[in-house]
Order: sequence, then structure tokens, then C-alpha cells
Amino acid sequence: MSDTSRRPSKPGKPYRRPQKDPVRILAFEALRAVDERDAYANLVLPPLLRKAREKGDFDGRDAALATELVYGTLRRQGTYDAVIAACVDRPLREVDPPVLDVLSLGAHQLLGTRIPTHAAVSASVELARVVLGDGRAKFVNAVLRKVAQHDLDAWLEQIAPPYDEDPEDHLAVVHSHPRWVVSALWDSLGGGRAGIEDLLEADNERPEVTLVARPGRGTTDELLREEAAVPGRWSPYAVRLTEGGEPGAIEAVKDGRAGVQDEGSQLVALALANAPVEGTDEKWLDGCAGPGGKAALLAALAAERGAMLLASEKQPHRAGLVAKALAGNPGPYQVIAGDGTRPPWRPGSFDRVLMDVPCTGLGALRRRPEARWRRRPEDLDGFAPLQRGLLRTALESVRVGGVVGYATCSPHLAETRAVVADVLKQFPETELIDARPLLPGVPALGDGPDVQLWPHVHGTDAMYLALLRRTG
Repeated sequence: MSDTSRRPSKPGKPYRRPQKDPVRILAFEALRAVDERDAYANLVLPPLLRKAREKGDFDGRDAALATELVYGTLRRQGTYDAVIAACVDRPLREVDPPVLDVLSLGAHQLLGTRIPTHAAVSASVELARVVLGDGRAKFVNAVLRKVAQHDLDAWLEQIAPPYDEDPEDHLAVVHSHPRWVVSALWDSLGGGRAGIEDLLEADNERPEVTLVARPGRGTTDELLREEAAVPGRWSPYAVRLTEGGEPGAIEAVKDGRAGVQDEGSQLVALALANAPVEGTDEKWLDGCAGPGGKAALLAALAAERGAMLLASEKQPHRAGLVAKALAGNPGPYQVIAGDGTRPPWRPGSFDRVLMDVPCTGLGALRRRPEARWRRRPEDLDGFAPLQRGLLRTALESVRVGGVVGYATCSPHLAETRAVVADVLKQFPETELIDARPLLPGVPALGDGPDVQLWPHVHGTDAMYLALLRRTG
């Protein structure tokens, strides 16, 4: 049947087949996967884009637009929900999730991009016709026409409470973070409006892709020959791709000589590797090694000194990712699937131990924007025993005179200083090492002895690091 055919859904009215827009259909599919399967966009989107390119549906500009639509919609979801709620005559929970996804995509095009208003509305209505049907498309059309009546600043004036009346709720709506996350981040920063606004805005920016050249395997010189590549800010092994791109297509990344790794993650590994130990320096442990970025860098640094790394990861499939990351390491290493709270190794076996513990991930909201909507305050109670148990294991696993690095990709005080303080009470013969000198050239590291990195200050994920030495 051709597009010029008629299907009389209403007497005498021509039927126009919906126009399929591969970019927006793909963006919708990615959002549905995030919503329905609790998937992460950074895992869902790449295979969808690859499949679209293989079919010939996409070029580079199409992929860039699809990526912006998905990540932009997820980052600003809280703000867009508030705008949409002001434009519908029912509670948002009564709007079917697929309809809400189409509305959110439309709201982002209207309020968060330079796509012309008419094009944003018409493209969203066409998407609705394809994926939802004509009836719901009319609803989408009506709502988005209301959304289009104001720009984002005008909407924020309407939907956000004044800062002076409710600062946390104001920031939550304006910067699209759950209120409890705003409160937690503000506590971690130590107060002040400018800092929290800068941090929340940094969470909503697209992060650069950062590569690591693994010592003894790859070099930054090779990576710097890539298009739009510049040196990292702090790590001697870091290279930033300022225009994004596909790191998986880079030969050094394909071969495992380099990898994708945030510079904050690199700094944590480097600080542990460079911390002074007393006595031998031959056996290192990464006790929560998945998916393998820090383990690969640690193994390479250990190889330069004739040391070996044991990389332990509880989940077998993640242990497989660690093994893949370490394949080709120039020195000895071993990867095992082991539970860090019930370790298969003997106490006091290691000179250096890294425990990058499972956490809420509030430090990586730039890369996983959906995490802010998925996490709940009660999640902290679930992580707390595990984090303390893993740090206890780390301190039991290191010999006297050795060093432990406790790391999280969360700045929440309940996951950082509170954990360290609690566990130190059980290990009186342990001292905190000042980690700041081990991050040379990195500014604004606070009063120490631990270190908290920040997206708006350092351009990294909000990694936390405490270094501890067993003294007896």
C-alpha cells in the first residue's frame, strides 16, 4: 500500500501513513529500555546506534542527535515532568509511561535544544502516531502546544518555588535533581549557594570521553593522534576526546592497550600506587575489581615495579570483564570471582589494597543521569553494611606497614567519611595518610587527609578516596 492510498478511518477523510523518523524512534526505544528494564542508557544506546548504522539508517549527525535526545531527556527529566504536569489535567502517574516518554522527548526538543518549535512539535506528534497510535498522538499534540507557549526560563519561574522560601526544592526543580540528592550533595560540599548550583549544573553537562594509556602497553602520544584529542588535566596517562567520538573504534582501545576511564578513577589508582609503604611492595589487591578499569591501571603500574595484582570480583560476569581488561598486561596478575566480605586469601597477604566499594553512584550522574531518579535515600541503608564490611576486609588483608585505599564514586557523607570513621574505631592500629600530596597538581583538595573530587571543580566524577596504613 503506498503513502497516497486512503484508509477511511473516518468517512471521506484521507489516511496519511505516519512518517517514521529513525532518530526519534531509536531515542524512544532507549528511554523505554531505561524505564521498563532499569537499564542504563550508556549500555543500551551504543548497540542501538551500531545496529542503526549497519542498517544504513544513521550517519554521524543522526547518532549525535539521538544521543542528545536520550541523555538530555534523562538529565532534565525532573524539570520536564514538572512542566508537563502543569500542562495536563491529571496526575503524571496516570499518564501511561510510553506517552510520558514521548512527551519528555518533545519537551526536551522544545526547551533544551535549538530545534524550531514547529519542527519539535510535529516530529513528536509523528513519533506518537508511529509508536502510540493516532488517538494518543492528539493528546501529545495538545500537551506539547501548551509546553511550547513558554521557554525554559519562563517555565521555571512558574514551576519552581522561590529560592528564599525553599532553597532545596528550588534547586531540585531548576537543576533537575531529586530533593534528597540536592540535600546530600550540599552537605558534602559544606554549604554555599554558588558551589551547589555549579555542581548541579555540571551534573547536567555532557562529560568528555576520557581515555587511559595503560603503562607498558600504550602511550598518550599514540592517543593524542586521534581527532580532537588533548592531554588530561591531572593524570599523566589521561587523554580527553573533546568532541566525543567512538572510543571503541580506536585501535589502542580495541587492543586493550588503552581504555575508557574517567580521570578521577585514574587518580584514585595512582594515589594508591604511589602511597609510601614500609617494607616489601610485591603483592597488590583490587578487592572490588569490576568492571576492570582501575584494575588494569593498577596491574600495569604493578608490573613496572615487578609486583603482581590479584583482581577479585564477586559477580562472575563482571570478573570476565576484568579478565578482558587485564589481558595482555606486561606483568603477572590473577583474576578471581570472589566475595570480598568472605575472602579466599589469608589475612595480611598484601602490600597494597584497593576497595572501590559498591555505592549509590551519585558521583557519576553526568554519565548515568537516570541513576538520580532510580536511587532512593533508603538505598544508603542497603549499602552501609557492605561498605563497612569491605573496608574491614581490606584492613585485614593488608600487612602491617601496607596501605589501603577506600574509594567510592559517591560524595555522600554516609558512604565516605562516616564509613571510614566507623571502621577505624574497630582498627585502632591504623592511621589515615594525607592523600593530597599523592595527587600532585590537583587543586582544591580540601583540608584532608582524605580527598573528594568534584565535576565542577576538577572535571572528573565525584570520586572519594581515603588512604589508610596498618601500624600494628
